[in-house]
Amino acid sequence: MRIAIVAESFLPLMNGVTHSILRVLEHLQERGDEVMVIAPSTSDTDVLDVVHGAFVHRLPSVPLAGYANVRVALGGVYRVKRMLADYAPDVVHLASPFVLGWRAAQAAAQLGIPTVAIYQTEVPSYMARYGVPFLENWAWTRVENIHLLADRTLAPSTFALNQLRGRGIPRVDMWRRGVDTARFAPEKRDAGWRAAVAPGGERIIGYVGRLAVEKQVEDLAVLADVPGTRLVIVGDGPQRPVLEEAMPGAVFTGFLGGEELARAVASFDLFVHPGEFETFCQTIQEAMASGVTVVATGRGGPLDLVENSRTGWLYRPGDLTDLRSRVMDLMGDDAKRRAFAAAAHASVQDRTWPALNAELVRHYEGVIATSSLAAGRSTIEGAGL
Repeated sequence: MRIAIVAESFLPLMNGVTHSILRVLEHLQERGDEVMVIAPSTSDTDVLDVVHGAFVHRLPSVPLAGYANVRVALGGVYRVKRMLADYAPDVVHLASPFVLGWRAAQAAAQLGIPTVAIYQTEVPSYMARYGVPFLENWAWTRVENIHLLADRTLAPSTFALNQLRGRGIPRVDMWRRGVDTARFAPEKRDAGWRAAVAPGGERIIGYVGRLAVEKQVEDLAVLADVPGTRLVIVGDGPQRPVLEEAMPGAVFTGFLGGEELARAVASFDLFVHPGEFETFCQTIQEAMASGVTVVATGRGGPLDLVENSRTGWLYRPGDLTDLRSRVMDLMGDDAKRRAFAAAAHASVQDRTWPALNAELVRHYEGVIATSSLAAGRSTIEGAGL
């Protein structure tokens, strides 16, 4: 196949969208497909032009206000349309479309190229967190328009699937995310790393993710004084200075990747994620694959990932007293925590990226076949046959 992936964000910015795209590119390269990625430009001079065999075409962009390493692509529909027309892909993959993805959805529709749109970021719900709640309805209208144009929308969780269908979006299917169970594994637990961040032998409560407003990391402050524990926050972002001030006893490691991240996650005793706007939450899967039990908010993607009283706990959204009590329950019962962790580890062993990406390719093939059938029918009708 010949595939164009339009990425709302991409390298060097690492987030859930970028991570998923990289795993897809690896799979398509192994299959021998031809791929082009269209993404915002970056100020990083060392950025690669070819990633996993795919040529990366950068569009001029500007930094997002208040979040400088997130770039917003400039230009109109015509520019993207010209790029797609020149490349002539069989299918366009819209990765978490909102700004650039909206232009690409329109361009592909005008060119008659089938599209698969990946719903991955609940952008409208971010608006209130960023102090602009009056933009939420506008943002939902944008999301709806994109997915109404798409030939198929793929949602990562039951919550997201029902959310889109409830807003009248047709042609929505499920496509979850894989996890690298070789990279994230209990064997990566490191006594030396634990001693470095918790020299008093404390149990480690860990979080991994962007330090941004929508992640609600400030909620973890209610865990800062849980007896016999050390709070460790892995990640970086614009909220880091505020969070460091609010939680002076916590360890902030900054961004970790590769084996450093795998070692850190496996070395946690408990993983906590407070974000209420996760359409999936890849870091939860990575913690579970690492043999670490999870406490997460009972909304969005975590509802599919965490089974209450078996692989972890889901607490009532916004109820920080409930969050603390769930953490206290597991910190005070080593046998329960180990049992939950073993069940969590077992629950993700069949969620491999190769299996999930093979499923994605079948979605590509499905929209290509439907588009070809529609084009053939149109030709026959136009000929009056």
